[in-house]
Amino acid sequence: MTEIEIYSAALCPFAHRSRLTLLEKGVPFQLIEIDLQNKPANFRDISPYGKVPVLKHGDQRVWESALINEYLEEVFPNPSLLPKSPIQRAHARIWINFADTRLFAASGKLLYGSPDPQQQTAAAKELIEHLQFIEQEGLRKLSDNGPYWLGTEISLVDFTYYPLFEQWAVLEHFRGVKFPTQLDRLKQWCDTMANHESVRVIAHSPEFYIEHYARLAQRLATPATNKI
Repeated sequence: MTEIEIYSAALCPFAHRSRLTLLEKGVPFQLIEIDLQNKPANFRDISPYGKVPVLKHGDQRVWESALINEYLEEVFPNPSLLPKSPIQRAHARIWINFADTRLFAASGKLLYGSPDPQQQTAAAKELIEHLQFIEQEGLRKLSDNGPYWLGTEISLVDFTYYPLFEQWAVLEHFRGVKFPTQLDRLKQWCDTMANHESVRVIAHSPEFYIEHYARLAQRLATPATNKI
């Protein structure tokens, strides 16, 4: 019996992060897919926040993807996905925090927020500004021209950010936000990550995400339609 279980959802970029971390570390796990629009009756017993991912390791549970990944780094230290230097580890955690508090928040606001054109324009502008910040303050300053965020070795920072970019076609298709062409370093990083072995193992096509988000939007709209 597999000792590790991870509760996930196909469209959840946060669950995607933790699956990538498990794969990169070569940790066997059982994947349990959750339909977040039709959750099992006992799901709150598994996930106190009612969200994915949740990691079960024997009798223990951990939730929130950044904390799951830190836990995996401690329990399964090889290969290491955080740098050894305390200051470099601090930098890694700063950028993971930026992803959670800024980048993913902006993309969520754009995708799920108000359809008002002015608010959509403001949300798109905020997202692009975050990408520009990543290009200048993150990749160009920390990677030292290496292929990954922190240089020559892949890290939790890379796995934290990549799921958003794998789903970028959704933002372009539904919100008309194109990936900025002038962000060369970010584009190179995206291409490198897309070809990384553990990423390819669970990668989905742009068409997959567009189709599934279209279904999700239809399902979310159905209760409101029924009330009219």
